[in-house]
Amino acid sequence: MTRYEQIKTELLATPKTWLVTGVAGFIGSNLLEHLLKLNQRVIGLDNFATGFQHNLDEVQSQVTAEQWKGFRFIKGDIRQLQDCHTACTGVDYVLHQAALGSVPRSINDPIATNETNISGFLNMLVAARDAEVKSFTYAASSSTYGDHPALPKVEETIGNPLSPYAVTKYVNELYTDVFARTYGFKSIGLRYFNIFGKRQDPDGAYAAVIPKWTAAMIKNEEVFINGDGETSRDFCFIENAVQANILAATSGEAAKGEVYNVAVSGRTDLNQLFNAIKQSLGDNEVRYDKEPVYRAFRAGDVRHSQADISKAQRLLGYAPVFDIEAGITKAMPWYVSFMQGDK
Repeated sequence: MTRYEQIKTELLATPKTWLVTGVAGFIGSNLLEHLLKLNQRVIGLDNFATGFQHNLDEVQSQVTAEQWKGFRFIKGDIRQLQDCHTACTGVDYVLHQAALGSVPRSINDPIATNETNISGFLNMLVAARDAEVKSFTYAASSSTYGDHPALPKVEETIGNPLSPYAVTKYVNELYTDVFARTYGFKSIGLRYFNIFGKRQDPDGAYAAVIPKWTAAMIKNEEVFINGDGETSRDFCFIENAVQANILAATSGEAAKGEVYNVAVSGRTDLNQLFNAIKQSLGDNEVRYDKEPVYRAFRAGDVRHSQADISKAQRLLGYAPVFDIEAGITKAMPWYVSFMQGDK
């Protein structure tokens, strides 16, 4: 039995109370679904800046009526300290996912990104500390590695940030380190590497590459590749990220006060990704015959990214189940259904 299987068995036997911030978003709603299926009590906080009611509605359709009763939603904003205090009351574990994501968004509006990702993060950290929660796990980012060229990326070695978003995520890590030293309040940061899966928004200017390309192919529109297509990423399916969050939240003291890469330790370039999505959609009876359109590299992007996940494996018991091919295979039917209006 893996540590994850063991923890899930223990949670089913002894339910806990969890706070998921950004619960109506992509990662937050997937965490909510998995926790409710484990019969946990979940408080969700969201202001719908980037989350959607239809994500919560879909979760409700995936769990039993009794499990859904275990969910309490708070419409609130992490930029308001009182909302954070209210949400943290009576909570065992905090999974802090709320943020303004996207490198391009941060370049276009660094002030909004700073207010949510730094001021809002600090509010959550203070509220969780004051509530004396058992653990505080937060969404960090692989963007923190910046311009450091070495591959694979190892947690202890980072470079200079390449965007305002990367700066905010690095500041989160600095704050948690200071809170551990000053208040004895230790957190765990999860540096996500290109998480993808169901309920990841395919619309909008800041959509991530997999949902954006998938939606374009389903609608038979052109797919644009920034650069020459040889830029590579360590794409990580959402269920791996859910596993990492639950393992981190329930980990012992030895694992706290650290940051961990959450990925599969693989490398897929954009040309390979294009072909993989195209083939998987074909398996779902969606034919796409257009060639990709290449354009300029995107500002703030790193050229290559790949994670070393040995630290998470060793200290958290993290064991990713889905590689990119398995993840895309599992995600595509959802996207086809979503784009056909079955929300």
